[in-house]
Amino acid sequence: MPRLLLATLLLLGSIATAPAALPVAVDGKPLPSLAPMLDRVTAAVVNIATSNQRKLRRRPLLDDPFFHWFFEGIPQERQRQAQSLGSGIIVDARKGLILTNHHVIEEADEIRVTLKDGRSFRARLLGKDPEMDIAVLQIPAEDLTAIPWGNSDELRVGDFVVAIGSPFGLSQTVTSGIVSALGRSGLGIEGYENFIQTDASINPGNSGGPLVNLRGELVGINTAILAPGGGNVGIGFAIPGNLTREVLRQIVEYGGLKRGVFGVSIQNLSGNLAHALGLERPRGALIAEVRPRSPAEQAGLQVGDVVTHIDNHDIANASDFHARLGLARIGQNIRLRVLRGGKTLSLDATIAGPYAGFVPGERLAPMFAGALLGEVVDESRFGRNPAVVVGTVTTDSAAWHEGLREGDVIYEINGHRGTSIQQLTRLLRGTPHIWQIRLRRGEHLLTLIFR
Repeated sequence: MPRLLLATLLLLGSIATAPAALPVAVDGKPLPSLAPMLDRVTAAVVNIATSNQRKLRRRPLLDDPFFHWFFEGIPQERQRQAQSLGSGIIVDARKGLILTNHHVIEEADEIRVTLKDGRSFRARLLGKDPEMDIAVLQIPAEDLTAIPWGNSDELRVGDFVVAIGSPFGLSQTVTSGIVSALGRSGLGIEGYENFIQTDASINPGNSGGPLVNLRGELVGINTAILAPGGGNVGIGFAIPGNLTREVLRQIVEYGGLKRGVFGVSIQNLSGNLAHALGLERPRGALIAEVRPRSPAEQAGLQVGDVVTHIDNHDIANASDFHARLGLARIGQNIRLRVLRGGKTLSLDATIAGPYAGFVPGERLAPMFAGALLGEVVDESRFGRNPAVVVGTVTTDSAAWHEGLREGDVIYEINGHRGTSIQQLTRLLRGTPHIWQIRLRRGEHLLTLIFR
């Protein structure tokens, strides 16, 4: 039998024996499907490619004819463009804002975003937080679709979730699973760890993509996998959506997070320890140490206290406490709900700068009244410089009307560097009539004139 005829018969046979398609309905009722939800959500998921120029020095080659032939004529030093693929999430269609992981765009010279409809844009990095592994990008695009936010605090183990991204460069890949665990930490992946664990397949390239619930709401950003053999084994980790939403807000508003000092050591509550403290269940963070003259001591915290809430957020364990506190800005006031001796207490604290406690601005000059000022080592694209940072600014105060805003970093007074509050005080007192203040706000340098 001719080969062509045999191939045709085999093909026809395979067609004839193919199983029938699944029905679209049973007893008049449509089969359950994630397709309607995904039709709405996947347009908000983007592919991210980054590149950077590296000088690669040619290494000595083995005495192999193939290698000698393959590298023939290549100069000893050459430029090469390295690329990495990841995912991102459109969270603000009007402004073109995209959330992704910091490790996806780290050290990138150029970031390109490709939409589901095929359009491609060069993205601008608005800000990043390596400790939380979050970065915010912006693209100059219209007709975008943003993903709606869910409440990650409401997730429970066993909830169904869907991961979307570009594993191995295969964009718009969808996998599903359940929430396997909550509050995972101690993995050494990030500085602040409070992960959602899921068995939805996550692979290289999924980083920065969304983890959504069955309503299509964003509940997490896929970040890492546990892969002892190099592939997916059903253990993936996502940053809770509520944490990323707060990081996004601060990056857009202030250009980044300015973390300060609180001054406690904490630990998890075991069942036996919770019972000894008279608690019904082991939830909360146990204060193991309070550092002298710290904001925690000034707030009235004591060793043995159990913190159950920070502001309105329920604290499940020590990692949850650490992550929530990591979102508090320098100069920010927080309220703690504490269990002590069977009683519930409410304590107020102010996050201090890492090098000095915040002081009221009116101590320096009347124009700073209503602002808190502290000392930091400012790290930005302008370099690493000691400077004075502006904490919270009361609306309608003198500082507010002069144009100061929370997160501003003061560099100079009348052309002279102000690296500390003490130095700033001397500069302000030396020129009592007009001050020209140079500061950084986000990624921009500004000059304010005070009279």
